[in-house]
Amino acid sequence: MKGTVVVGVDGSSASTAALEWAVRYAELADLRLQAIIAWHFPASSGWAVDGGDLASASEAALSETLKPIVAAHPKVEIQADVNEGPAAQVLLDAARTADLLVVGSRGHGAFAGMLLGSVSMHCVHHARCPVVVVPGEDR
Repeated sequence: MKGTVVVGVDGSSASTAALEWAVRYAELADLRLQAIIAWHFPASSGWAVDGGDLASASEAALSETLKPIVAAHPKVEIQADVNEGPAAQVLLDAARTADLLVVGSRGHGAFAGMLLGSVSMHCVHHARCPVVVVPGEDR
């Protein structure tokens, strides 16, 4: 059975760079790629937010992001997953049995000037597998 590279996707330039790095690595190492986007209700949303809308929007964003990757790397088995929950925990859960976890250096968080975002920092400290942190194009 093939091993797996898990990669977090959130639409940021760093996550796009992470996805491109992860698919090239998966191709070279003959591994599967599991691309994950996570969504959750913001703490301040109350009951006014429709989770179905967030899940659908996340699924559409992931699908659109993966189109050129799938086309450019037809030999790589790519699984796309949309999961509810905080991004760091969703990625750590998915990477529990993975060979490698790949994340962008920072995504769409509140502190865009940070070198490492809270999700990538949490993954580096808590993952059970090696973690690669890929900077975005603006670095």
